[in-house]
Amino acid sequence: MFPEIKEQLTRRRLLWIMPAAFAGVAAVWSRRGDKSEASGTGQEVSIVQFDDAGKKLETTRVKKVVYSDAEWRKLLSSEQYYVTRHASTDTAFTGTYYQLHDPGLFRCICCANALFSSEAKFDSGTGWPSFWAPIAEQNIRERSDVSLMMQRVEALCARCDAHLGHVFDDGPPPTNLRYCINESSLRFIPHQQPATSNRF
Repeated sequence: MFPEIKEQLTRRRLLWIMPAAFAGVAAVWSRRGDKSEASGTGQEVSIVQFDDAGKKLETTRVKKVVYSDAEWRKLLSSEQYYVTRHASTDTAFTGTYYQLHDPGLFRCICCANALFSSEAKFDSGTGWPSFWAPIAEQNIRERSDVSLMMQRVEALCARCDAHLGHVFDDGPPPTNLRYCINESSLRFIPHQQPATSNRF
């Protein structure tokens, strides 16, 4: 009798554990696949170039920015490194960009790729910088993220594969999207005011 009960308990445990295990394996394999695709030096991508005033320049082919893990550690702060290179998340309401309303451009902290304009920024109430669209669709890539036992859409920099945040479908018009972005992934470039000439 006891062996039968023990066997039933073991089977029940397996039924509970197996979905979680499969989800974890799927997440690891999807990330491994993306890393292997992006790891080749010399790989090129098309991105839209913008000057620091937010003016669209041209679409160009550029080499992907690829560094070793040790090199990224040297180039970035601890927070920037873990968020962008290991898909960590900033704590909500701890930065300054979520409440920043100045006109400007948000570039990738890792490779300076133009990502978002302040014109698409809105207050989502989440404590993270939120945008209803990227400055150019080519400059960001998306992939499925099944970590945390849920299905999400991860946003990454198209040029260096930096983890930026996630995309949700609860944003405002015109896209109804919310790009929920980590401040550690961004560098804000304020728009320069045109110089005024004083003529007497």
